[in-house]
Amino acid sequence: MRAATKTVLKTALGLGAAGAGVLGWASLIERNAFVLRRFDVPVLPDGAAPLRVLHLSDLHLLPRQRAKRAWVHSLASLDPDLVITTGDNIAAADAVPALLDAYELLLGIPGVFVLGSNDYFAPKLKNPLGYLTRNFAKGVGTTQRLPTADLVRGMSSRGWVDLTNRRDSITVRDLRIDLVGVDDPHLGYDRLDLVRGPASPDADLALAVTHAPYQRVLDAYAADGADLIVAGHTHGGQVCVPGYGALVTNCDLDTSRVKGLSRWWPGAGSTPSSQAPEGAAWLEVSAGLGTAPTAPVRLACRPEATLLTLVPRSQG
Repeated sequence: MRAATKTVLKTALGLGAAGAGVLGWASLIERNAFVLRRFDVPVLPDGAAPLRVLHLSDLHLLPRQRAKRAWVHSLASLDPDLVITTGDNIAAADAVPALLDAYELLLGIPGVFVLGSNDYFAPKLKNPLGYLTRNFAKGVGTTQRLPTADLVRGMSSRGWVDLTNRRDSITVRDLRIDLVGVDDPHLGYDRLDLVRGPASPDADLALAVTHAPYQRVLDAYAADGADLIVAGHTHGGQVCVPGYGALVTNCDLDTSRVKGLSRWWPGAGSTPSSQAPEGAAWLEVSAGLGTAPTAPVRLACRPEATLLTLVPRSQG
């Protein structure tokens, strides 16, 4: 009996040590192991020169996060033609100056942005492993408002286009890009009724942007002829199972599309991208660069930014 008890005790201690090691890796190492993902996306007219698009999402920035700020600052060396940010930029009331400092060199490049829930409200304390449940992030967090107007003013005053429930059009390297965006669908702030409609036939690219990739928004964008849809919010699952992947997406998107490049069409649901019909939109979902400060872990899901190289459709 004593031998059996010792065996159980050793097993429990071993599991506890392993769990502590995994948590330490997820909270201290991996969440700061930033990586740049690269994808080629065939969405441009034949004969067009490649267009380099830098996608940033979900920084959840705190002023003290100097390593993250420096890494974002360094991305200007990629010399992108366009920058897209898909929300959840900040995580504290005093974070806007730090964010604008991180974006400083990028703000001199054409850019577009939408907002996420944590650009409006501060996060609330939660169990980090709650990300393993489907109901983890319902609601707005706290009622503590963040300085959203300062954030928007800081980006738009430098020329970035605010796509909060708006349509617009810009020209980048002689390409006309028709733009559409919504406010955060996770909060129910999206107003598709204000932005629905086909892109201009004169557009070289129809680009749609959202923070949270809810199917109602993706369906509307795809039905209106979007060539490329860009989103964030999912954190790539944030706490993933090594060798398996994400367990949740924090919205109604299927886990096979939780991050990276895939295809979307109206009613796609969980149908694999390999079965996409002709003309389906390309969908890029970023796993993002941060975590809410109340859930500071990442497991088997490194924080990321994405460099999309848009190329002619004939190269697809």
